Amino acid sequence: MAKRKTRVLAVANEKGGVGKTVTVINLGAALQQQGRQVLIVDMDPQFNATRGLGVAPDADAGTIYDLVAGDGSKTVNDVLVSTRWEGLDLIPSHVDLAGAEVELVEVAGREDRLKKALSELEGRYDFILCDTPPSLSLLTINVFSYAREVLVPCQTHPYAYAALGELFDTIDAVGQEINDGLSVTGILATLYDQRTRVGHRILEKLKSDERYGPLLLDTVIRANTTIADSADAEKPVVFYRGASYGAEDYTALAREILSRPAR
Repeated sequence: MAKRKTRVLAVANEKGGVGKTVTVINLGAALQQQGRQVLIVDMDPQFNATRGLGVAPDADAGTIYDLVAGDGSKTVNDVLVSTRWEGLDLIPSHVDLAGAEVELVEVAGREDRLKKALSELEGRYDFILCDTPPSLSLLTINVFSYAREVLVPCQTHPYAYAALGELFDTIDAVGQEINDGLSVTGILATLYDQRTRVGHRILEKLKSDERYGPLLLDTVIRANTTIADSADAEKPVVFYRGASYGAEDYTALAREILSRPAR
């Protein structure tokens, strides 16, 4: 039996509130529903992806902090958590991760800690999705060093659109200096409200932009209260209410990602 090819995607945007963590959780769940083995790696000290999958962060049990900044006593198998949904696993985060920035500042190879810690997972999963903090940080750089693809959620709002340039410059710099295999798989328009003129305008700007237009995915994630309700229930929307617009949109996203060749 051939070993599976693992696709490692960073879901990243340096601006908060654009639907980044929601996309990690719900894309992961939708890919699992398409029959894929999925691992979500929560690299955000706010640990919202961990909570969103119904897992309580527990420093004693082991988290991503132990792999990135720990003393080496825990391995990736020690911190892996099976969620309630078979085929959807998690490496949880914890608020302790916020301290990793300071702890690693003088550590040699600090930008490759995540890559080394997760290297043995190659071939075990079809997809590894990495949530990132809403800022450019050493944690984000660790994810970019490890990942081969970047999915960029962009809220259809002027501020989110304006912030794309800085993010793309960061990805380009990481590609040149640290990880020459890193590239943007797509830009995902999120929180789209078709009733507003600004939503239409930003979506059209994304489509017509020379830099972003060719990367814009066909799938658009519509503003949908069910997605927020599912987060409150700590369940991905495809499991919470499969007939909702949110479930429909993330299922479409999973299928579009699957239709695109791996990097």
